[in-house]
Amino acid sequence: MNNVLSNRINNLSTSQTLAMAALARELKAQGKDIISLSLGEPDFNTPDFIKEAAKKAIDENYSTYTPVDGYVELKEAICRKFKRDNNLEYTPGNIVVSTGAKQSLYNVAQVMLNEGDEVILPAPYWVSYYEIIKLSGGVPVEVPTSVETDFKITPEQLEKAITPKTKMMWFSSPCNPSGSVYNREELTAIGKVLDKHPNIYIVSDEIYEHINFSGTFCSIASIPGLFDRTITVNGVAKAFAMTGWRIGYIGAPEFIAKACTKMQGQVTSGANSIAQRATITAVEADPSVLNNMVAAFKNRRDLVVGLAKEIPGLKINIPEGAFYLFPDVSSFFGKTLRGKMINNADDLSMYLLSEANVATVTGDAFGNPNCLRISYATSEDLLTEAFKRIKEALS
Repeated sequence: MNNVLSNRINNLSTSQTLAMAALARELKAQGKDIISLSLGEPDFNTPDFIKEAAKKAIDENYSTYTPVDGYVELKEAICRKFKRDNNLEYTPGNIVVSTGAKQSLYNVAQVMLNEGDEVILPAPYWVSYYEIIKLSGGVPVEVPTSVETDFKITPEQLEKAITPKTKMMWFSSPCNPSGSVYNREELTAIGKVLDKHPNIYIVSDEIYEHINFSGTFCSIASIPGLFDRTITVNGVAKAFAMTGWRIGYIGAPEFIAKACTKMQGQVTSGANSIAQRATITAVEADPSVLNNMVAAFKNRRDLVVGLAKEIPGLKINIPEGAFYLFPDVSSFFGKTLRGKMINNADDLSMYLLSEANVATVTGDAFGNPNCLRISYATSEDLLTEAFKRIKEALS
């Protein structure tokens, strides 16, 4: 029936993170003891003070359509958050609230990209960037990095990737999937390259901003000369364990914000009313309320790094943020494990699912075919058991 469907959908790849999560759930339903390290979702509950704000909103009858770009009270709270955490001066006219940061990214791509516009993607990158850019007529231009460079792009690589067709650069810091965090010095060096190309815009995905073990965080929009060319994307899903609440937002030049509002008005209109009221409480909270959760993630990071180092053949960086490990597994390519030939990361991911009952995601989905993404957003006991199984399966 593919001939009935549009070329657009036929050419769109399925999200491999969601596909692996669905497969893991299916195998669990069949009674298999699957440990899923595939989804990027905190295993914490939404903090009680945020849930109380949602209950209050229900009691106060916030049950009607919301403004397309978000409640003004929420946009004002987001502006204060940007000033407090990122030293960025936005006004409510620069803010658009959407149904998750994924919609925020899609809006930006739709309003900024024309057919054939090139978008630089330092690889690895979040799985949906590539397909969102393609869906919007853009051409993703991957710039490869490796575990040896902590999966960070260099100014020289960026300069080399720029062509007359380059319209944008998209990246995340802390990075999903590598956990790498760009510091101010590194972002300043990138900014010096972009100074020579004033027509290139930047999408900075900062959804993991607060899950950061480096001690500092820098928004690229705070680098001199880049504020008016940067769309800062954020949300409450990861830091506040609110993945199901579906609230993301952008801070952007006003003409881009207006365009995103126009786009959203024809697609979904305003985001969920109760979730927006709860998000006001979340973004107004001092980030110190997250300290216990961040400390738990750091302990897990230290645990999985130690366990991964005990497995011969894995090459790792030390992730400074988010909750992923992104080991280079290329030393296993071309080998036969328990009768199965491992040609690439896809094969190894499926091998670990079938032989170790551990779900991971192939790095190919993130633009790095030598790696696997392993989420450590689960308990230390499950992580210890998962790495025990992985070690045994790879021995």
